[in-house]
Amino acid sequence: MHDVVIIGAGPAGLSAALWCDELGLDTLMLEEREDVGGQLALIHNRIDNYLGLQADNGLQLRELFAAQTRDCEFDLWTNVQIDKVDLKARRIVLRSGEELQSITIIIATGLRRRKLGIPGEDEFTGRGIIESGKRDRDSVAGKDVCVIGGGDAAAENALLLAEVCPTVTMINRSRKLRARREFSEQLHTHHCITVFPESNVRRIIGNDQVEAVEIERTGAIKPFQMAVQGVLIRVGFEPNTDLIRGQLDLDDGGYVRVDSRQETTVENVFAIGDVANPTAPTVAGAVGSGATAAKVIASRLQK
Repeated sequence: MHDVVIIGAGPAGLSAALWCDELGLDTLMLEEREDVGGQLALIHNRIDNYLGLQADNGLQLRELFAAQTRDCEFDLWTNVQIDKVDLKARRIVLRSGEELQSITIIIATGLRRRKLGIPGEDEFTGRGIIESGKRDRDSVAGKDVCVIGGGDAAAENALLLAEVCPTVTMINRSRKLRARREFSEQLHTHHCITVFPESNVRRIIGNDQVEAVEIERTGAIKPFQMAVQGVLIRVGFEPNTDLIRGQLDLDDGGYVRVDSRQETTVENVFAIGDVANPTAPTVAGAVGSGATAAKVIASRLQK
């Protein structure tokens, strides 16, 4: 019987584990990946907005976080596959068959990049579909590329790719870009970038590598194909709540509803970080919510 089981070892989970350890709670943290850090591994740009720390990228920040927790006494299990969770009973069943019991559970499962769900999306991952405009731009330098999305991330990646690509086409399903003004103004004046509003990519086409995308535009008679050799998809994120759906309250976007203590609608079950923060998912917010949940639990257990 543990005091706390934390599901997820991103910034929120690591913060909660650090505080739980300091407060004397018997803590177990479960992570499905080999490494801790969650979405930090996908941040390839410099991080200057985390108060007190600066990092060249998410991996560097992850190492700083991991180093701070290495001397703690909480248990960390990585490469763990969870089969099911019973939140009311606070019981976790692993795919190995092992069952874990805890007085409290902290859900820190974070987000995942939303997929388009179109033909070619899985087939051409790593074969023309790139992960990052910064990390992977050398692989598409000199090629025509397509960026799917209209928010800040899509705009920033389009501008980075335009430094090395002859043409960058942004496909945005809405009439207006969601990207903030500083990005959208650069997009509309950049000689290499074209924005297609009210458009959707219906499939990604190629043989061994990406060769084209099929685009459907509002008002057009039929879809058309555009030759590209690279595709980057940035259509937002969705919360990792598959394990707990139907057991607690979620909002319309699937994010976990929590109160000011980070507690969910199930007693002694807490949710922290991006999975419970649809308004402003940030590293700073995740770290703060982890500390809040740990202090509430310690007070409740009178530790």
